[in-house]
Amino acid sequence: MKQFTFVLMLFVFLSCKEETKQVQSITENTKISGPVFGTSFSVIYNSEINFTKQIDSLFTVVNQSMSTYIPDSDISKLNRNEAVAMDQHFIKVFSASKKIYKATDGAFDPTIGDVVNAWSFGADKNKFLTDSTTIDNLMRFVGFDRVMMIDNNVNKQPETYIEFNAIAKGYGVDVIANYLESKNINNYLVEIGGEIRASGLNMEKKSPWRVGLDEPRFDGEQSVLKGISLTNVGMATSGTYRKFKTDDKGNRYAHIINAKTGYPTKTNILSVSVIADDCMTADAYATAFQAMGIEKVTEFLKSHPELKVFLVFENDKKEFETLNLNGFPEN
Repeated sequence: MKQFTFVLMLFVFLSCKEETKQVQSITENTKISGPVFGTSFSVIYNSEINFTKQIDSLFTVVNQSMSTYIPDSDISKLNRNEAVAMDQHFIKVFSASKKIYKATDGAFDPTIGDVVNAWSFGADKNKFLTDSTTIDNLMRFVGFDRVMMIDNNVNKQPETYIEFNAIAKGYGVDVIANYLESKNINNYLVEIGGEIRASGLNMEKKSPWRVGLDEPRFDGEQSVLKGISLTNVGMATSGTYRKFKTDDKGNRYAHIINAKTGYPTKTNILSVSVIADDCMTADAYATAFQAMGIEKVTEFLKSHPELKVFLVFENDKKEFETLNLNGFPEN
């Protein structure tokens, strides 16, 4: 009996020791990072398995579908009016873009890409600040309501240029997040160029994921305005303080182009952060809200409680102010 008791105790001890090892290993996050989509990415998740190859493959597929910087991508072929059947990634982004285009009354418009390029903010680096004649000509082919998807094929005017750069990064974040969830990983943080999706907890710290919101700065330096906790949501930020052009007269042009006029948006908003159920939605609305202005955004959000928004803007005294809408986290 004593020998049996000793064996049982030894078994329990070894089992507890093995369980402790498993708990310790599970609480160690795997971290993957690198370049993608013309920026950088970071993926942190609670698992011992390294998914670097799978993540790189997913990025390749999304790029091949929607990158205007890749000459033989599906969207590049589409913009050259070559016959191409769109894949599921393109179709999902197209459908979401249609929904947000209608909701924002055209403030979010993927057909503004050629005008963006004319202002030298897009994929075509050989174009520069341009004149009113060029803008007026290009604006004749802007309007996402005139672009249709029929049996996985896009029907558009030959001159219309489509670009998903204002939503594709957020979608890329969702693709990686959804992949991790398909592998039963529910504690993760995925980030691409500042666009984020967080789920569960940071198991290494046993606390919610903490992310920082940048302070708007025109000197090219980076500093954190405040930190917030995120879980089970996507967040995207659009700012006019980093990406702008200056003409020979010293006038500064923000990269957010007004889809109604074809000209850079005149707004006192410096930064918009949007929290939504997924990062693709947050990404698109962050861009649209830059163009809409504070009053329209405030009114819009009254009927869209699912979106939480944090604005940084410049007041009449050229001072920075902030505005939390729909319960955006204070910390």
